[in-house]
Amino acid sequence: MSVAYIALGSNVGDRLAYLRSGKDKLARIGDLIAISPVYDTEPVGMAEGDCFLNAAISICTELKPEELLSKYLDIERTNGRLRSYRNAPRTLDIDLLLYDDLIVNTPRLKLPHPRMHERAFVLAPLADIAPAMLHPTLRKPMQELLDCCPPQEVTRTNYSL
Repeated sequence: MSVAYIALGSNVGDRLAYLRSGKDKLARIGDLIAISPVYDTEPVGMAEGDCFLNAAISICTELKPEELLSKYLDIERTNGRLRSYRNAPRTLDIDLLLYDDLIVNTPRLKLPHPRMHERAFVLAPLADIAPAMLHPTLRKPMQELLDCCPPQEVTRTNYSL
């Protein structure tokens, strides 16, 4: 069994319902370990779209990283995710951030997620569930990476998954 840390985001429609759907479907392919609070965040690198709701979860899974990637892409599609252009608004965005301390660099999958250390909207929820976890290549804990992250509007909400 391995532990996967996964980011969830949505900026279209009923954002909270999409996050909950993603969490529920991911919980069917692994044992849910932790769920972060939900954050309201400004979009980064997007020319259009509403604010995001973001969260992070961790699951214990027997799936290999590539298998997990395929499963979560299916979950995105079943929740109406369209990839019409890069950084398009999305009903549900799921990203595999970490998988144990594995380092993967293939055309299809990169672990740890290559930009996670630059994104407060990823690090804030991740630091809530794994503050002391070390980034596999930077060898710094998630909370320290968040503290050093470029500023971004990231606000904890009262929503829960």
